[in-house]
Amino acid sequence: MAFYYWKQSFKLDEKQEGLLKTTTSSRLYTRFFDIKWDNKKQNPYPESIISFKDKAPSIEIIPVVFITNQTFEKSDQYGVDSLAIKCSDLINRIALKHGIDYKTIQIDCDWTLSTKDKYFSFLKSLKTLNTKTLEVTIRLHQVKYQFKTGVPPADRGVLMFYNMGQLSADLNVPNSIYNPTDAQKYVNSLNSYLLPLDIALPVFSWALQIRDHKIIQVYGKMGRAELSNTEDFSPMPQKDTYKAIRSFFTGGIYVKAGDLFKLEETNKALLQQAAKQLAAHLNKNEKRTIIYYELGNLNLSAFKAQDFKEISAYF
Repeated sequence: MAFYYWKQSFKLDEKQEGLLKTTTSSRLYTRFFDIKWDNKKQNPYPESIISFKDKAPSIEIIPVVFITNQTFEKSDQYGVDSLAIKCSDLINRIALKHGIDYKTIQIDCDWTLSTKDKYFSFLKSLKTLNTKTLEVTIRLHQVKYQFKTGVPPADRGVLMFYNMGQLSADLNVPNSIYNPTDAQKYVNSLNSYLLPLDIALPVFSWALQIRDHKIIQVYGKMGRAELSNTEDFSPMPQKDTYKAIRSFFTGGIYVKAGDLFKLEETNKALLQQAAKQLAAHLNKNEKRTIIYYELGNLNLSAFKAQDFKEISAYF
């Protein structure tokens, strides 16, 4: 069992440290930086480089780098090779600065058919430069259509078992983070995937702010407690949907009377459903890590240590 940590400023509080100890989590997959494309300078650049406010914990830290697909759309082959060198160097500089002796790198990129060759070339170069274990994130459609989308040249994959539907202003469209109907379209292909897979499960929620039938913003820190305030919102007939009954500001968010908020959340029951559906299509004899996304913004009142143990036990 393990957790992601995705905040730019690394600092664990007592509850987060307690959760890691109680769940006996073996690893913390820590986002070191993002790589995006600079349209003005016409080159890739690192963004949101992590800073450690405390000494890195004794738990195993696995550097994670998120790379936008646009980076590979815009880069030529020379740029791809250069990116691999710079990416490896920056990972090493951060690790050295904070005394992190890492054994694995994870690259997170939702590549497409048009960027497959350049992305895979980047991974090969990175593996040559940095001989650590190389993991990559895998989306459900990349499992189902592996012979079309290609299988990355890496040691392991991490299946992101969430964000499987489209964000929608339609109040009747189901939870886009996880719903069994969308998931079922893909799970039958899991056992034939050509990379060994670890599993990433969601422990986050968000609220979609809808105005004039359009999503105008997504808020990760507005949850059921705020939306259940009857002075501000009234529940709609559709499940997990609320209507603003007055105009006001909350946490820097402007809410206009009549705005709709569609809550999409995960809880223990939903994760159990996801784990059962997923585990039924995976080889029980294969050892794999279950990673929860993510610890930095985890609502510790919604999940207990025992919940993670029980959900991980399905695998």
